[in-house]
Amino acid sequence: MILEILSAGLIISACLAIFLDEAVYSVSALAGAFFFTSFLYVLSDAIFVAIFQFAVGVGTLAILFLSGEMLSEKPNKKTSLGKSLMVVTVGAILSFPAIFLSFSSPATIGSDIQFGEALWNLRAVDVVLQGLVIMTVTLGTAIILYQKKKGEK
Repeated sequence: MILEILSAGLIISACLAIFLDEAVYSVSALAGAFFFTSFLYVLSDAIFVAIFQFAVGVGTLAILFLSGEMLSEKPNKKTSLGKSLMVVTVGAILSFPAIFLSFSSPATIGSDIQFGEALWNLRAVDVVLQGLVIMTVTLGTAIILYQKKKGEK
């Protein structure tokens, strides 16, 4: 039951991260998605992957909080409660398959490959691309801040 709740929380927080208008709230929802992902890795006995995911998430969130506060314009209108509830409802509906269609996940993926080993061996490209995305966001934020500082002088 805990996996279903975590899956629902992950999907709902990811939907909120995408659809919320204000940057601070969106980044906070993304923090929830990173937390739920790390916790799912812990429950799958992939502790090192969970620590890596958490560390990458913390670094990404620090960059996004800083750039979101410094670069985003404050919206004149407030996000309506109805829109937020609609996004949460859509996220909950999207998580129904994770709740009601529970599949038993075996501890091994192949014949003798453990979950943690397969996660590291099969996700090497994903980990490199995730680092590339974080580097690109950091570089883009630095360039925008430099241009903003240059324009103020």
